[in-house]
Amino acid sequence: MLAPQRQAAILDRVRVTGGVRVTDLAAEFGVSDMTIRRDLESLAERGLLAKVHGGATVAGAGSTDEPGFEAKSVRQRAEKAAIGARAARLVAPGMAVGLSAGTTTVALARRLLGVAGLTVVTNSVPVADLFHRGGRTDQTVVLTGGVRTPSDALVGPVAVNAIRSLNLDLVFLGVHGMSERAGFTTPNLMEAETNRALVAAAERLVVLADHSKWEIVGISSMAALAQAHTVVCDPGLPEHARAVLREHVADLLIAEAGSAADPAPTAGGVSA
Repeated sequence: MLAPQRQAAILDRVRVTGGVRVTDLAAEFGVSDMTIRRDLESLAERGLLAKVHGGATVAGAGSTDEPGFEAKSVRQRAEKAAIGARAARLVAPGMAVGLSAGTTTVALARRLLGVAGLTVVTNSVPVADLFHRGGRTDQTVVLTGGVRTPSDALVGPVAVNAIRSLNLDLVFLGVHGMSERAGFTTPNLMEAETNRALVAAAERLVVLADHSKWEIVGISSMAALAQAHTVVCDPGLPEHARAVLREHVADLLIAEAGSAADPAPTAGGVSA
């Protein structure tokens, strides 16, 4: 493949997924990491994408850029499915759990449809709709009110006030980005406030984040790394990122792709 053809393919991938990694592209195209870095440099010089550590993102992506739910739903789908399956093993029947908005929490919600006696508090319209269509009479779903964001989250004072009086066994938090300095972040200021209320309501905080979120920083921090009891990620997370997370978080769980086929829990206790 000629360099212009490869660069066009890389640009298409960035536009569809929102971001790419050098190592993934090198393996896919059968070239060296250095060749891919030169491709990314060429595309960045033309203003077609933005280089970041280890890869590239959509040109102009900044700390306040917020992709819509549909745009995010096509990114890292296999990783998100595996993360959702692994996170579901932390949930036992009868628990009260909170699910923030996001495509990864929707992947988790699909795995929780079979859990008996579950109470779910969420500010995600797609999550609430998923449980509603599930039709179980032994599950209770509380959808906060609020102002709807591009990621289909309900945010603002109404949502915050609905959450503040609650006490939840587990809160599963989807994030826009995570870094050692900024912690877990979002590009939406109002969503950050709502998610802080969810964090405060949690007995245990579980963050769901695929590897592409590492070193991405949104404008507003929702929690420090150390506030999470557990982070569930996928094998694409770099070793240096794993080391940082293990310094701050009690449990770092790596969800292998095959775990997406594991059955969701329906009875018994927590499986860690």
